[in-house]
Amino acid sequence: MSALQRIQQTRHALVDAMQAGDWDAIGVLDIECRACVDSVLQEVPEDPSQLRSHLEDLLEVYRQLLNVTRLARQSVVDEMSQFTQAKNAAKVYHLFR
Repeated sequence: MSALQRIQQTRHALVDAMQAGDWDAIGVLDIECRACVDSVLQEVPEDPSQLRSHLEDLLEVYRQLLNVTRLARQSVVDEMSQFTQAKNAAKVYHLFR
């Protein structure tokens, strides 16, 4: 399998893992993707425009992944804030019981 095909296959797998919210798979695929990009950059491309297209597609997936990550992080922050507020409210409630 050529490096371009591996990049394309890895990109599709990243999209699938992102849609499934499978962060473990995303971590593994990220490492694999880095290796694919490294190998493609070390060889002379047969079709530079095709290489550019695949790399731009991959970059777009990483942009989407960053957005999903930011949203997930914000969701965790919001949830922790609500938990802390509820915990503090419970303490106040117990003080006046």
